[in-house]
Amino acid sequence: MSELKLNPKPSWKELPIASIIPEPATSRFYKTGDWRSFRPIKDKSKCIHCGLCWVFCPDGAVKFAEDGSFPIDLDYCKGCGVCAEECPSGAIKMVEEVEE
Repeated sequence: MSELKLNPKPSWKELPIASIIPEPATSRFYKTGDWRSFRPIKDKSKCIHCGLCWVFCPDGAVKFAEDGSFPIDLDYCKGCGVCAEECPSGAIKMVEEVEE
């Protein structure tokens, strides 16, 4: 039998079906934002800093910054639109992702 050698940090595209990532707590290395078709754009002038975008983001892509703002980490945002839906001031809108 040949020995199976695992890459400790493979790209999500390289993972075999039903695979187990050998290293725990490595999700920060797997940027998932590249599969979205829409992305959130925040109008900072409309943002009331309520934090609802941060509370409801299912992927943890909305961060809490020291200045009290809630920036969106597009490396991990999957474009679900929950943040825009929950924003009471309409500061977040979803726009179509464009290939560069």
